[in-house]
Amino acid sequence: MTHNLKEYADILILGCGIAGSSAALEAAKHGFQIIIVTRYSRLEESNTYYAQGGIVSLGKDDHPEILKEDIIKTGAGINNPEAVDILTREGKKLIDEILIKELKIPFTRSSAESVDYAQEAGHSRRRILHVKDTTGRTIEEAFINALKKFPNIRFLSDHTAVDLLTIPHHSKNPLAIYKEPQCIGAYVLDNQTGLVKSIFAPYTILATGGCGALFLYTSNPKGAIGAGYAMAARAGARLVNMEYIQFHPTSLYHRDADGFLISETVRGEGARLKTKDGRTFMEKYSDKGDLAPRDEVTRAIYEEMINTNSNYVLLDLASYAKCDIKERFPHIYRTCLQYGIDITKEPIPVVPAAHYCCGGVLVDSWGRTSLKGLYAVGEVACTGVHGANRLASTSLLEGLVWGTRASRHIASHFDPTPPYKESEIHPWYYPETQEEVDPALIQQDWLMIRSTLWNYAGIIRTKKRLERAKADLEYLQHRIEKFYREARMDPQLVDLKHGIQTAIMITRAALMNPISLGAHYRKD
Repeated sequence: MTHNLKEYADILILGCGIAGSSAALEAAKHGFQIIIVTRYSRLEESNTYYAQGGIVSLGKDDHPEILKEDIIKTGAGINNPEAVDILTREGKKLIDEILIKELKIPFTRSSAESVDYAQEAGHSRRRILHVKDTTGRTIEEAFINALKKFPNIRFLSDHTAVDLLTIPHHSKNPLAIYKEPQCIGAYVLDNQTGLVKSIFAPYTILATGGCGALFLYTSNPKGAIGAGYAMAARAGARLVNMEYIQFHPTSLYHRDADGFLISETVRGEGARLKTKDGRTFMEKYSDKGDLAPRDEVTRAIYEEMINTNSNYVLLDLASYAKCDIKERFPHIYRTCLQYGIDITKEPIPVVPAAHYCCGGVLVDSWGRTSLKGLYAVGEVACTGVHGANRLASTSLLEGLVWGTRASRHIASHFDPTPPYKESEIHPWYYPETQEEVDPALIQQDWLMIRSTLWNYAGIIRTKKRLERAKADLEYLQHRIEKFYREARMDPQLVDLKHGIQTAIMITRAALMNPISLGAHYRKD
């Protein structure tokens, strides 16, 4: 049974956080016909939307070389120097041009004449632009509003990317095997109808975000299950550094909070970490104390939780704040208050949570992957900027810079000539008999994936734990693949297929690297 549904674009963009939106905005100005696919019904929903802290710029007594030093030091020295140069050289200019002048982002000001620069862990200067504690939300909403005004942009919301369309793999022509592998679009599932569309485009940009939701505790939205990594790997693109999963040290510990992030800027404004009995402890682990890089703070919290047999530690802003708490952190204040915690009077219970993938689909300085026709931007990509550990608030800037650069590169090299006959490309095939998707099986499989990664491939790893994770996940993958082949198309099942593959990639990468560095910590 086939339903030969087709769509066409000059550029297909999968995802619309800051990276995908930046790419779309730049491409739209060149007049390209663009299709943006998002898994969510609400266009703004993305990792970007939940970014509280801010976006890196350059402070008053700052310089690109100083920022570069901070990035490389936090990244344990394995950063890509060319990528760091691009970020530090072009970042502020693009913030000024796109975010401030074009989108008119109302960054918080310290006076009528000056914006307010925040301090975050790992930074030697105050250089973080922010909109109080809802920076990501403000930027994302401004981008979506701007993109809606372009007649050459079409949104496919509530659609799930299933696989990248590639030749020769999806070609019926046996001679296609002699052609250079190339991405020519994607198979995309309409979540409402259950039908899969073939979207053809000479250029595809992956902007699908990260994979934090593969772990039991995460600051990411539920959709961050590593779809882009899995699709790129199956298509034959090169991925690197997947072992470097950064854990955010402070997410709210509450049974109903669902991984609500307590921004690192809270510590930048004076907050101290304490054990449940009120003892500060970061001075034992780093000469930077509470402003140490994320990986060091995360491991310190983890160790203190084990040493004190606790499920959480405390983050005390009330006793040490250098600011008006309600004014500086209104969103965090209101959210914590919903759970009965007044952060102006008492400390916040916090635990570490999976936050950011420093690796991903390897790209060059323009966002090109190793697969012709495929670009990747944002967290799904590995530019090499972050090395082994991301410096706080550099991710939004990286998305802005590489999203813009990718579309500029496509514009200067655009070639619409298809390397195939459309009649040669396989439409999506539906089995004659399709099983119903059992939600109990889906939930149990996710619980196993998330528990396995958290316990065996999480904050502190050992060879024995990783070997157990690899064996358990590979066995589970066989069951999921059988489930996937026999059941009707369903977004939950597509996510599960993506998720198990990315979980295995993380585990294998961690197992193959015996050297503790940055966000990858082995204790063998």
